[in-house]
Amino acid sequence: MRISRFIAGKLSFRGRLAEAAVALSFLVVSVAVSVSAGFRREIRSGVREAVGDLRIVEYSNLADVDSSALTLPGTLRAEIAAVPGVTGLRDVITRGGIVKADENVHGVIVKGVEGGVVPASDTADAPALAVSIPARLGEILGLGVGDPLVSYFVGGEKVRVRKFNIVAVRPDLLEMDADLVVLANIADMRRLNLWKDDQCSGVEILLEGASEKELAAAQGQIQDLLDRHEDEASYPVVTSAVDSYPQLFAWLDLLDVNVMILLVLMGVVAGFNMISGFLIMLLRGIPTIGTLKALGMRNAPLARAYLLAATRVMLRGLLVGNALALLFCLVQGQTHLLTLNPAHYFVSYVPVAFDGLYLILANLGALVLAEAMILLPLLTIARVDPASTVRGKL
Repeated sequence: MRISRFIAGKLSFRGRLAEAAVALSFLVVSVAVSVSAGFRREIRSGVREAVGDLRIVEYSNLADVDSSALTLPGTLRAEIAAVPGVTGLRDVITRGGIVKADENVHGVIVKGVEGGVVPASDTADAPALAVSIPARLGEILGLGVGDPLVSYFVGGEKVRVRKFNIVAVRPDLLEMDADLVVLANIADMRRLNLWKDDQCSGVEILLEGASEKELAAAQGQIQDLLDRHEDEASYPVVTSAVDSYPQLFAWLDLLDVNVMILLVLMGVVAGFNMISGFLIMLLRGIPTIGTLKALGMRNAPLARAYLLAATRVMLRGLLVGNALALLFCLVQGQTHLLTLNPAHYFVSYVPVAFDGLYLILANLGALVLAEAMILLPLLTIARVDPASTVRGKL
């Protein structure tokens, strides 16, 4: 092994173009993995803001935004909070409404939440009926911070009007016109619905983990607790974020499949680029190989030496490619330079996020695939005849 390392250190790999191509392949691998993780993080964050990780609602109101009042006993809340992975519960009230500004009219979902509309330090100075609107709604209506938001709520034969005051415009992570959510204070929505302080449309549950397996496990445990407390007047059920936005999670799964295909392709590309440079190095080194074999060196140590030399080139390409990927992610994360059409991609820019384990596994997978491909050219070493090489016939 020592002699192989010594010879590998003396070998000169002149395939700079192959090294650059390998770096480019690993750059694409790392960027693809980071973008996939970024999409998953941003979409999960947007879904969590919209409906939480899990949500308790009345069974009769599963498909109705204007749901009837739900009341959860304190003992049941304590049992739900004790479920492993649960980090918080928050009451919400949702109601469909129509907002109007000049001649512009748009349907929205007004969601009452506990705080979160204005910063805690500004609560005392906040105007009455304060709301936070998504940036997309602000663009449609031409409204911003400080403007009034006239909203109409239809209930039976009555139409209630509220003149909200916009105190914040937030970036909407899921910019879909059909799901524009206006955040209001839950106390204002309780007064609008004439509900008591312990009544709400639903209870959103936040979890420490966000994988679909963790959501399903927690959903089953919480549903069991609800079934034990079931009475004739109420039948609450638990829905998950996957149930609320199945198209988003199906799209994420498809994106992961595309990333896996890209990883395999980039590994193959890196392997072919290494093969071309590796063959050049082998052909140039045939006299050296013949001389070493004539001196008694066997094929295995020679092959190991050349494999170590090629591995060093690929590792340099891996480091350079990942460094460039890190630079790209830092720039994109700060500037959102590359934009997207939210109608097709759900977000308005290319999101990036570093998932350390996923990134390491992807790079290792591509490296192993490329290493496996360059094993074939090593058979050339076994075909070198030391006698013919020494006599100058090769």
